[in-house]
Amino acid sequence: MGEQRASAAAMPEERENGSSQSGAAAMPEQKTAKLSARKKKALRARYAYAVIFLLTNVIAWLFRDYGERILPMLPYSKACGAEERECYHTMGVLRVSLGCFIFFLIMCLTTCNTRKLDEVRNTWHSGWWAPKIVMLLISFVIPFFIPTDYIQLYGELARVGAGVFLILQLISVIEFITWWNNYWMSDDKNKMSCSIGLFMSTVFYIGSVGGIVAMYVLYAPKVSCSLNIFFISWTGVLLVVMMVISLHSKVNRGLLSSGIMASYIVFLCWSAIRSEPASDKCSPQKGEKEHHGGWSTVVGFIIAVCAIVIATFSTGIDSQSFQFGKSPESESESESESVEEEKGEVPPYSYAFFHVVFSLGAMYFAMLFISWNLGTFTPNRWSIDVGWASTWVKIVNEWFAATIYLWKLIFPVIKQTKVMNHEGTTEQV
Repeated sequence: MGEQRASAAAMPEERENGSSQSGAAAMPEQKTAKLSARKKKALRARYAYAVIFLLTNVIAWLFRDYGERILPMLPYSKACGAEERECYHTMGVLRVSLGCFIFFLIMCLTTCNTRKLDEVRNTWHSGWWAPKIVMLLISFVIPFFIPTDYIQLYGELARVGAGVFLILQLISVIEFITWWNNYWMSDDKNKMSCSIGLFMSTVFYIGSVGGIVAMYVLYAPKVSCSLNIFFISWTGVLLVVMMVISLHSKVNRGLLSSGIMASYIVFLCWSAIRSEPASDKCSPQKGEKEHHGGWSTVVGFIIAVCAIVIATFSTGIDSQSFQFGKSPESESESESESVEEEKGEVPPYSYAFFHVVFSLGAMYFAMLFISWNLGTFTPNRWSIDVGWASTWVKIVNEWFAATIYLWKLIFPVIKQTKVMNHEGTTEQV
């Protein structure tokens, strides 16, 4: 009887312990579900910001080409001048760009150093769209009350910011090419994947050589087109140099990465030549000047705007490509962050870097719409990034891309040589 009473008294305690254990097990599951929902919300927020950026591009284009027709009765401030012309064309694009820059700069400052999904800054980045839309509208209105001299100053800064954006974009593209090469040409892959990589490298090289030949035929038909001949010939030289260095025994990086990079610089060269003004005798735009505004021009403009948005979006979510060096303290921090990332507590991407790239992208699209010209230059309608300034920016961008890629190939060899020399000197001592 005493044993039965003891067992009966122990039953409620076992039930309480079982219920507490089940409750404790349910708590991590609920937390994991909440973190997963917040992570998905943060990933979806990227596309909302990309849509805002796209709409900003469209608004800037409307102010440049159709502002005087669409908004003739819009009451402007004294900053727009007596005839209100300083809020259209070039100045209109810069004012819209400044509004977009202000919005994403505020978002960068308010989401900086967000390390966990349960922080208020994560909620601000992923939600609260009503106050952010109000802030966006205010950011667009403020530049139209700023005097033109300060807008001109912003235009000068926008040139620098657009250059920084191009550098970030180049680094992101080169890191993607490196990842692609390692994926298809890795030693751990089977023969089938390596054969696919060799096939793709052959396709890229054939396309690059075909592109150079096509540019000679279309854009350098005369000996007098010396500048275009120089651009195309130097691109061919860069292509050969990248191929030779990639196949060098000390580098041994294969043909896939150099083939993809060759196609990319050929595309940049073609884009630079396409940006030459229509007044030039060898410009591809000269024959299209009479048919300006046709369907091909409109389609090209739409593709260019979408390319700006895609480039900004892809660079903004690629913050890992810009972590060049790590100190021992930063390595310990990264180890703790990796543990938190396994638990799902770390944001899926860097919010501050994402907004910084979009703010620089606002400067970049402003330069494309005004063709890097801050004067009284009035571009043709449905045109984008046309003029000698745009041509030279793209050519320098091409040469800089090839330089970064070649340095990325050569630097590991130089570093290994220095380490071996240092070890040999230490052994002798």
